[in-house]
Amino acid sequence: MSRPVLLVTGGSRGIGAAICGMAAQRGYDVAVNYQSAAEAAAKVVAACEAEGAKAVALQGDMARQEDIARVFTEAKAALGPLTHVVNNAGITGPGSKLAEADPQTIRTCIDVNVTGAILVAREATRALLANPDAKGRAIVNISSIAAGLGSPDEFVWYAASKGAIDSLTLGMAKELAPAGIRVNAVAPGMTETEIHALSSGEPGRVARIAPTIPIKRAAQPEEIAEVVLFALSEAASYVVGSILRVGGGR
Repeated sequence: MSRPVLLVTGGSRGIGAAICGMAAQRGYDVAVNYQSAAEAAAKVVAACEAEGAKAVALQGDMARQEDIARVFTEAKAALGPLTHVVNNAGITGPGSKLAEADPQTIRTCIDVNVTGAILVAREATRALLANPDAKGRAIVNISSIAAGLGSPDEFVWYAASKGAIDSLTLGMAKELAPAGIRVNAVAPGMTETEIHALSSGEPGRVARIAPTIPIKRAAQPEEIAEVVLFALSEAASYVVGSILRVGGGR
């Protein structure tokens, strides 16, 4: 019996890396996309292979259509036809009030989180429609609870970008369900990852925000990955067009 084949964009770090590792443990072969963190991606691939999975690291900027198309082509060539995709690549940019934000910060965020994510969704749709005999085909878009909070004084543009992901998910889900492809989104809350230092420029953000969360702590990446793997799995066979919040009560 052939194994399901999963592509995770932005899979070299944080939530993406946790999804890749957990998927390998649960029987998927895994394509790990990364933009610049080649060493980190190689470690994720090694961890997946240690679980008995076939895995490959694929460089590509998920804001560039030519890179997106190439990554999907290379994933199929390395692992076989895709059955599952996690649309995870995303950034925040340095935090500030909207009035003080650099327009380039906003543009770059939208290029990756909205335009890029929609283009990834387009390629994912094409790839899964081209594999009609595969069982359990599914796409999970990574949103954020920021879409419902607005992220005032920090990342209003990022929150807006994730609102777009929610709308994208609803439209895709209705469009693809008749073809047997399920589409959902997972919306993480505050999570212990490198994004706070690498993208937002505030390494201490988790410590600052955690006391305001009802559960009084940030999530670990594996806690988000569990929900993503559920949404990908046959256990979620009747879950379509849902935005699954994983926010610790926030």
